[in-house]
Amino acid sequence: MISYDCRNRIVWVSIFLLAAITSAAAEEQRRPNVILMMSDDQGWGDVGFNGNADVMTPNLDSMAAAGVRFNRFYAAAPLCSPTRGSCLTGRFPFRFGILAAHTGGMRVGEITIPEMFRKQDYATGFFGKWHIGWVKPDEVGTRGFYSPPSHHGFDEYFATTSAVPTWDPTVTPADWGSWGGEPGQPWKGGFPYVHNGVEAKENLDGDDSRVIMDRVIPFVESHADAPFFATVWFHAPHEPVVAGESYKQPYRKFGKARQNYYGCITAMDEQIGRLRAKLRELGIEKRTLIFFCSDNGPADGLAKKGVASAGPFKGHKHTMYEGGVLVPACAEWPGVIPAGGATSVRCSTVDFLPTIAALTNNKKSQKDSRPIDGINLMPVIHGEVSQRPIPLFFGYRRLHQGIDGQALIAGNWKILREAKKNGRVRLYNLAEDPFEEHDLADQFPARAEQMGRQLSDLDASCQRSRDGADYRY
Repeated sequence: MISYDCRNRIVWVSIFLLAAITSAAAEEQRRPNVILMMSDDQGWGDVGFNGNADVMTPNLDSMAAAGVRFNRFYAAAPLCSPTRGSCLTGRFPFRFGILAAHTGGMRVGEITIPEMFRKQDYATGFFGKWHIGWVKPDEVGTRGFYSPPSHHGFDEYFATTSAVPTWDPTVTPADWGSWGGEPGQPWKGGFPYVHNGVEAKENLDGDDSRVIMDRVIPFVESHADAPFFATVWFHAPHEPVVAGESYKQPYRKFGKARQNYYGCITAMDEQIGRLRAKLRELGIEKRTLIFFCSDNGPADGLAKKGVASAGPFKGHKHTMYEGGVLVPACAEWPGVIPAGGATSVRCSTVDFLPTIAALTNNKKSQKDSRPIDGINLMPVIHGEVSQRPIPLFFGYRRLHQGIDGQALIAGNWKILREAKKNGRVRLYNLAEDPFEEHDLADQFPARAEQMGRQLSDLDASCQRSRDGADYRY
């Protein structure tokens, strides 16, 4: 017979072990793996979960159904480089000085998500299109500077400086002029892939999204037992947009442009499914938060031809209208984010950093007074927030004219300044007019003036930031 003292000791040991297990589980909950996925030039309407019945995105649709769909998710700018910087810093692009493509690089004075994670012993990896600095020092042209992912907190990276053809990316003809060089100088392939400082030469054929995912999967496998942060920025469906024959086949009823565009998106979707399946195979899906979004609205030419889609929204890439900045987005975290959720609260790429900081209890240093422009998305996801509490500010510079396009959304009101010579200032009530058909600037001059001042004040604040006010030397 077991003595009372022995039984008592067994009970207390059992309680201790249970508490330890519970504490460990809680710790894992506080230290989730995080994956940020982003497509390139994919419009709000270029995904099945936003109602496109033509393009096949079964894995993204499944991800949205298993988690939350963001109906009003905004890129911080209507083009790539500024938005990418906002994802990692939680700050408006005009703060960190990347106002257009190929015009700078991420400053080392910025605090990024991977730098934040490194302090918590996370493994950090970047995969895909970087485009916020050159990744090879001998490639640097007259625009931008050398600022690879390794300068900003990433332990491992497999990156290109900018775009590549989306099929056979190192051999498909491309035009260097499309990305900042001298126009009319075709070459084979786009920017080279660089793996931890060394140009990659192997396993670069076929679908570019597969090429990228072939580097992501080993990173995830090697860090399955410890927390990791992976940033996966696809090139798809940025031009030159090319799909392999097997991906074009389901779209043979369409013209060649749509076959390539839709096929390219489906190929990317397939790789997203591959990643989600790997998380489940490793048994880590319940401690992994995944976000997906696009970096801006659909490419100008493809949108105007009716190939790419901003859905019912006005505008496209390079415009401040909703179609330029509103993008498809969803998030998944089994057991934490309820399945089948949707929110129409206005959210943005600047919200990633504050969300992740809150989840991992990463407190901002009191010595660091720099503005963070995002909000924590978890209360939004759980339905505890019905309207964004702070404004959204958008901007980009049209380089050849030196003109800034800017916009501000506060509540349901939006003011924008078009990025063109003598561009008008326009005012919209997005609650009543989500498709921006009725400019109310003349009808509500007082509100237009008040929001104009608010826009100018935010612009001035951003100017101070990029002039160095936020950096401690």
